[in-house]
Amino acid sequence: MDQSAEAPKTSPTAKQIAADFRTKITGPDREYEPGDRLPAARALAKKLGVQLMTVQSAYGQLRDEGLILTQQGRGTFVRDPSVPLGTEPGSSPAFTALAAELNTIHDALRALGERLDRLERLVEGETPSSS
Repeated sequence: MDQSAEAPKTSPTAKQIAADFRTKITGPDREYEPGDRLPAARALAKKLGVQLMTVQSAYGQLRDEGLILTQQGRGTFVRDPSVPLGTEPGSSPAFTALAAELNTIHDALRALGERLDRLERLVEGETPSSS
């Protein structure tokens, strides 16, 4: 019952489509660079002989991994890894929320570090008192 992905009449799953594009985006022989537009979901679904929802699910997986972003009315593009996650239009809402939370945590840690530095300076300035 072992069927290869290239067997005729076998439609790829969303997971397989996502894996294929992941390789095309991140693999050693990349076909897509940051900023490149991916095929329209409807056209790709027709080409692959799958439902539109299958391609949308595959693109959703890649978006959730931070590899691509979708811009309403413009298309789906390979994300530039040098741009912080969650800051581009079309970023995954989960990444946008995570980026905001990480910024808050970063600010809190910086403030705690400054407080710790002040406390250490105070302690170093004091000499232990003998009772």
